[in-house]
Amino acid sequence: MTPILRPLSRPRHTRLPALRCAPLLSVLLTAAVCLGGLSAHAAQPRKAEPRPASAPFSYSQSPAAMAFADDLASRRDLDPAWVRQQIGAAQRVPAIIRAITPPPTTQPKNWAAYRARFIEPIRLNAGQRFWEENAATLARAEARFGVPASLIVGVLGVESLYGRHMGNFRVMDALVTLSFDFPAAHPRAAARTEFFRSELEQFLSLMNRSGRDPMGLRGSYAGAMGWPQFMPSSWAKYAIDFDEDGQIDLFDNPADVIGSVANYFKVFGWQTDMPTRYPVRVEAGKTDLDTLLAPDILPTFSAARMQALGAGLEGAAAEHGGPLALVELQNAGAPSTYVAGTENFYVVTRYNWSSYYALAVIELGEAIQARVNAARSAAR
Repeated sequence: MTPILRPLSRPRHTRLPALRCAPLLSVLLTAAVCLGGLSAHAAQPRKAEPRPASAPFSYSQSPAAMAFADDLASRRDLDPAWVRQQIGAAQRVPAIIRAITPPPTTQPKNWAAYRARFIEPIRLNAGQRFWEENAATLARAEARFGVPASLIVGVLGVESLYGRHMGNFRVMDALVTLSFDFPAAHPRAAARTEFFRSELEQFLSLMNRSGRDPMGLRGSYAGAMGWPQFMPSSWAKYAIDFDEDGQIDLFDNPADVIGSVANYFKVFGWQTDMPTRYPVRVEAGKTDLDTLLAPDILPTFSAARMQALGAGLEGAAAEHGGPLALVELQNAGAPSTYVAGTENFYVVTRYNWSSYYALAVIELGEAIQARVNAARSAAR
């Protein structure tokens, strides 16, 4: 039996923290000033005139969206009326457009501040509980896919705080808004528009196969869903029925969540027992940073070549047999942090194309693993 999305009750959703989405528009209320006299007939306070609320824009009014709906229905062999109805019911959400707009390029990157958002008591405590409650499933996933439990736990902590923060935007609103109103000033606006239109197509196809209401699911401002915050294409390609109950559920089933994240990394080339990174020593005037940083985070240099270019590697790092990358994490004016990233570090960045994200996920998972191990030792 082919696993399907579970036609379950409405999934749990909570508000996203500020770092993951822009706040919604606030409504400003004004009070009328009351002028009173001594007369028994003194003027009564006047009620404030309500500001006319502009009706939300729905994409049934967009010729481009409706033309896309017809084309999608034809290519995917879907009911045209159903596709037009779903896309037409989606509403433009200004908060989504603001959230997807990149920060000014002048804003400095700060690894220390970024790390502190995730390696903190709330996530550490929640991650330890999650690991202890799902230890057997995590061990089974590690044995099957070769992906360490710490990496799976780190991803789920960063992505959704173990299901607490899965997003409060309707997925349809997010995907349609970004498909037809992606900020034109974005340096990759055309490519991102095509990406979100592809994700919208995947989402509607997924909903049609599962029989779920496309308007019933909520996720991030970018349309990512569930504990692992999979985009629709990732759900279609990598989500698995890890508890073999005939259904795939990334909203409420930790087993499917764990197995799907492990499967994602395995498909992207995770190599069992390979470290993600090594310490590296960088010295001003001795390390050829221009050459070493040119490939960005793509593993390119042998350990010997990195050393020849002035990067200090010791122990296992110096003996590493595969390619390495010099990964720089800036600290807002303070000296940068550097690591020698392996091919497995690069695999982690395929989940989110950011070295800052990858190292935060890795270090959160390792910190939680240390807590779990300490608790087990204390219980012996």
